[in-house]
Amino acid sequence: MSYGKSTERMRKIGPYGVETLPQVLVDVPAAPPACRDTLVERTRLHWRRADGGDPALLAEEFLAAHGLDLRDLNRPAAHTPRACGAALYLSAAAGAHLAGVPTTAPEPAPTLPDLAVVIYDHGPTRAPAAPHDAPWWLGPWTESWTPEQHAAAVDAVRAAIGRGDIYQTNLVGHAAAPYTGDPLPALRRLGALPGARYGGVLTGEGWAIGCASPETLIEAHHGQLTTRPIKGTRPATATGHAELLASAKERAEHIMIVDLERNDLARIARTGTVTVDELFAVRRWCDLWQAESTIRAHAADGLGLADLLRATCPGGSVTGAPKLAALTHIAAAEPVGRGASMGALGWVTPGHVDLGLTIRTAAADGDALHTWAGGGITWDSDPTAEVAEAAAKTTPVRATLTGR
Repeated sequence: MSYGKSTERMRKIGPYGVETLPQVLVDVPAAPPACRDTLVERTRLHWRRADGGDPALLAEEFLAAHGLDLRDLNRPAAHTPRACGAALYLSAAAGAHLAGVPTTAPEPAPTLPDLAVVIYDHGPTRAPAAPHDAPWWLGPWTESWTPEQHAAAVDAVRAAIGRGDIYQTNLVGHAAAPYTGDPLPALRRLGALPGARYGGVLTGEGWAIGCASPETLIEAHHGQLTTRPIKGTRPATATGHAELLASAKERAEHIMIVDLERNDLARIARTGTVTVDELFAVRRWCDLWQAESTIRAHAADGLGLADLLRATCPGGSVTGAPKLAALTHIAAAEPVGRGASMGALGWVTPGHVDLGLTIRTAAADGDALHTWAGGGITWDSDPTAEVAEAAAKTTPVRATLTGR
C-alpha cells in the first residue's frame, strides 16, 4: 500500500481533534511516567477490518509521517521534537486478520476500532481533575456463554487435540453489564491493581479501554526483542504456589507456548540469537499466581514495526499451538468477538516499542462495560476447572469496576 493510499484512508476514517477528547490526564499503558501529566493529543488514526488493507503497515506509515519513524528498530533513536510518542492499540481480530485467519463472530462492542494510533506531544503541565461525586452504577453481568457452554467448548478443544488438529487452544468468554455515569474513573482504577505492568486507559469517541495487564506481548528496545508469555494460574496462597510449581499439566502447556513464542521471534530475529532467559517464574497478579517466562532475541537488520506486529500478533499465549490452527478453532468456538481483549496496547517511540497483551482488560461503549477472560486448553484440561479459572481471572477486574 502506498503512503498516498494510507493518507486517503486516514482522511476517510478521520482523526479526532483534541477538543473532542474527555478532559482526563493521559494515562496510556507504558507511557513515560514523567510525561503523563503533560501529554496532549496531536492527531490519531482509527482503522476497522471493514476498511481493508494492512493495519500493521498503516500504523507504521502513519507514525513515520508524524515524526515517529519505526521502520528500522535497530536504528538509534533520533531526537524527535515533533512528538513525544504514540499510543498503539491493535485488537485480537486485527491480529487474526494479519495472520490470515479472519474472525466471523459478532463483536459485542462494535464502536471500538481494530487499530488506534494516537500521537502525543507536550503541552503545559496540568493538574489532575478534581474528583466529582457523580453517581456510578454498574448493573448485573450477562455472560456470552453459560458455564455449560464454556465446558462444552473445552471438551470440543480436547476432542480436536485427540484428532491431532491442534496441541492446545485458548478459549475466551465475554460478559457485559449496563452502567450509568462516567466509566472512565472505573476503568482507570484497573491500572492500580497489583501486578498491572500495563495499567492505564485509552479513549476515543464513544469508547474507552481500561487495562490491568501483567503480560508483555512484545518490547523492542535498541534492537533487542523481549516477550514474556504468561501461562499457568493458581490462587495466590502457599498451597497454590506449590501446586503451580508441581503441575505437570501447567508446565507442559507453558513450555509449548514458550516454544511457539521462540518461533515467532525467530522469524524476525538475527539467526541464533533467540534465548530463554527465564523459564516458568511464578509471579503474582492480584489474588493469583501466574507462571511467566522471558524470551529475548536481537532484531534482524531492517526490522520495522509492521513486520514486528505481523510476527507477534495475536499473541501465542492467547491463541494456541499451532497458532493458525488454533485461530481457526477459536473462530468456530467462541460465540462473540474478543473486542479489546487479547490484543496489543502500549507506547511506541523511535527506538522503543512496548506493547502489553490486553488480558485483564475491560472496555466501555455507550451502553455497557465489557470484560473478557479465558485460559489455555490442553488434553489434560478439566472443563469445570477451566470455567472456574476464567472466573478467577475476571473477578478482580469486575470488583474494581464496581468500586470494590
